Amino acid sequence: MIRILIAEDQGMMRDALALLLDLEDDLEIVAQVAAGDEIVAAATARRPDVALLDIELPGRSGLDVLPELRAALPECAVLILTTFARPGYLRRAMEAGAAGFLVKDGPVEELAAAVRRAVTGERIIDPALAAAALHAGPSPLTGREREVLTAALDGSTIADVAARLHLSESTVRNHLSSAIGKTHTRNRIEAARIARHNGWL
Repeated sequence: MIRILIAEDQGMMRDALALLLDLEDDLEIVAQVAAGDEIVAAATARRPDVALLDIELPGRSGLDVLPELRAALPECAVLILTTFARPGYLRRAMEAGAAGFLVKDGPVEELAAAVRRAVTGERIIDPALAAAALHAGPSPLTGREREVLTAALDGSTIADVAARLHLSESTVRNHLSSAIGKTHTRNRIEAARIARHNGWL
């Protein structure tokens, strides 16, 4: 049996995935979590062969948890399963060691097949998304620029962002200015929108 962990915050989607995958003779759902910060503990306790992670999760995103999960349970293949087919997300997932990246609108048979292939060490990527990721290129943002831009997404002032990230206000301004330049936008709101659209945040 292939043991599976599902990390999905929408209860109906999580239950449907579990129900459909459990119908397969060789697949068994051993853990379900609704938040990113529950993934590693559940995986360590239940030892799944495959983890299906959504990206947008409460607490921490699936992409943020991915490196920690791979370090804690290297034998567990991780498939990112998301509605957000953004090239930047795909690139980040692959760089962090994901076995695959799939969009949620595919048939369950394809997901079950992807789970089986991931266990054998294959990498599974939606072909159209792979082509888009190659065309888009890597994120131009540094880790700190991404962090500052993410912190500024909610409209926080420079002072608020600086206090939250334990940086000086001038450092925050410099990182935001650099991010605006690299995204060829006019302000941090536009920069954040472009960066989010491309999956860089």
